[in-house]
Amino acid sequence: MWQQILPGLRIKLFMTLLLGVIYPLAITGISQVLFPHQANGSLIEQNGKVIGSELIGQNFAKAEYFQPRPSAAGNDGYDPTSSSGSNYGPTNQKLVDRVKASIDKFRKDNPDDSGPLPADLVTASASGLDPHISPASAAAQAARVAKARGVSPDQMNTLVAKLTEGPDLGLLGEPRVNVLKLNLELDRQFPKK
Repeated sequence: MWQQILPGLRIKLFMTLLLGVIYPLAITGISQVLFPHQANGSLIEQNGKVIGSELIGQNFAKAEYFQPRPSAAGNDGYDPTSSSGSNYGPTNQKLVDRVKASIDKFRKDNPDDSGPLPADLVTASASGLDPHISPASAAAQAARVAKARGVSPDQMNTLVAKLTEGPDLGLLGEPRVNVLKLNLELDRQFPKK
């Protein structure tokens, strides 16, 4: 009996050490050397203090900031410990009501924008914590932010164009704007008076 059990136990111990200890430590070490910023969560610091991550959306409610996509993560949204979408289907009345409320709020907060709204302004992402918006979503908010900051909409649109990221490797994904980076650049270039 032990002739069958011992080889299995040895293989289990070996594989546990190899795949549970050695491999994770090696990958962590390689990541820390080659990609330290990404390996540590793509954190953004300002004045020595971590203020967010490039990878996790956070809420900006003031008129002088660009606003992210709505969030379904957690009870009040933007809860990184409760990342998920709403999982409502397109015919679910709760989703329809939430989108209508988002449209009404956007129209109230952005009276200068009368064009069609990009979908990402009123719908949550699958994670509920998408840190990006589309360039069209940023353009729809530019007039409000420019007015609140006392600058021209053209200056806002130039800043948005400057911070628009293209598709990864030139092929994957859509052009996008990281909301946290955009708002930090706003504070740097056009501080609120």
